[in-house]
Amino acid sequence: MYWTLGCIYGAAAVGLGAFGAHGLKKVVTDPAKIASFTTAAHYQLIHSVALLVATRAAPENKLAAGLLTAGMTMFSGSIYALVLDPARFRFLGPVTPLGGLCLIGGWAALAF
Repeated sequence: MYWTLGCIYGAAAVGLGAFGAHGLKKVVTDPAKIASFTTAAHYQLIHSVALLVATRAAPENKLAAGLLTAGMTMFSGSIYALVLDPARFRFLGPVTPLGGLCLIGGWAALAF
């Protein structure tokens, strides 16, 4: 399951990164928001690869895989939503740092 999620999240990161580089400027004009979107795509891609490696290097470590998956969803997902429709998704603001903590926890869990 986590292998498949890593592949899907990786493919989505490439697509979202391409959208951020080419199409986002038609929707969003604030350079800081565009930079945030780019950061979200980079983090998603990096952690997709980490998830793929984790599923092969430590297949029994479901905690690490779960934290990486949750972290990508919460961190990158909340940033995408906040950039594209900040008024509608304002409630997701506090989710971003929680996602970051999950990503950190995922890396730490790989150590054990």
